Amino acid sequence: MRYCDSIFGRLLKPISRRRFVATVERHEGDAYDKSFRSWDHLVTLIFAQLSGVDSLRGLKAAWNANSHHHYHLNVGPLARSTLSDASARRPVAIFTETFEMLSGLADRVLKREGAEMLRLIDATPIPLDELVTWAKWNGRTRGLKLHVVYDPAADQPQRIAITPATVNDVEVGQQAPIEVGATYIFDKAYCSYAWWTRINEASAFFVTRRKQNARYKLVRRRSLRRRKADGFTIIDDAEVKLASKGNTKLTIPMRRVRVKRDNGARITLITNDLKRSAVEIAALYKMRWQIELLFRWIKQHLKIKKFLGRSQNAVCLQLIAAMIAYLLLRIAARESRITMPAIRFAELVTMRLFMRKHIARIDKPPEVNPAKAQPRTSPDQLELCYA
Repeated sequence: MRYCDSIFGRLLKPISRRRFVATVERHEGDAYDKSFRSWDHLVTLIFAQLSGVDSLRGLKAAWNANSHHHYHLNVGPLARSTLSDASARRPVAIFTETFEMLSGLADRVLKREGAEMLRLIDATPIPLDELVTWAKWNGRTRGLKLHVVYDPAADQPQRIAITPATVNDVEVGQQAPIEVGATYIFDKAYCSYAWWTRINEASAFFVTRRKQNARYKLVRRRSLRRRKADGFTIIDDAEVKLASKGNTKLTIPMRRVRVKRDNGARITLITNDLKRSAVEIAALYKMRWQIELLFRWIKQHLKIKKFLGRSQNAVCLQLIAAMIAYLLLRIAARESRITMPAIRFAELVTMRLFMRKHIARIDKPPEVNPAKAQPRTSPDQLELCYA
């Protein structure tokens, strides 16, 4: 019988083993855990995410129950103490660089030709209030923050960072490399005039909300050819300059677009884009909610509420493994031309992880021998008829 990878084995294919080994060697990831290598660690945590297991005992039982598949995955059995020790000391950089490698691959696989280069930037809290004692309190929650740069056209996160909850969003956001021609969309928590200036100087654009205490001076009003759009109405559009303290730090040309939502709420947008229409600017900011939907999906369908370890290192490894699992699902769905909703695909993967079949047929029943005779492959083949 022809060999066929399991669903789980096919999901792991995009991870380049050669590059992964080089990353492990660079960070000395197997220096202290030679019996439980970095590859075993990564595959085990991805399995925990995709299978829905959220406890060490459950993970050990489920993993070792499928030991007949370990050979093909190039992994071994699991012990709870071994996983706990490895999660406490294995370098987080190994998983982070693996995510970045997959993100670059996903960008090529999922990219739409001719699509605008849009980047949504935001962060979501990871509460750890009653789980650990080392997490810091930021006034609202005690835990960590997951920072994401998200490509809405490809529907995939490009960069991630994990920080204490006390770190300001803008400190992490401005560390992301600026791409020429890209449009960065973020909320008013990312107010940094020096960063906005760097974006403008890199021939890129930004769209954000005005901070309440920031004052702008009107330079000239712009005509509006279209006011109404789906969900909002443009009130006015004007070119402005910063009038409050620090205006010498923000000399770039800017626009102020005032928008009234259909629910009556009003918001003021600030951008350095002088070419797009006011309706297009408002529609771009409305698109920012896609990253909120990403955060909701991740928190509902990946295991980042219960953790397999209590140390900061273990929590970070599990969070990055969750994001790697998300990317692997996105890549597999696109390469296999899966058209079902992402949540349905993820549920089927959970139920059929070790089933040996092609991912494209994950929602199909097993192939059986046809009831009707197959046509002859050659006209010269002898056909026997039995009475």
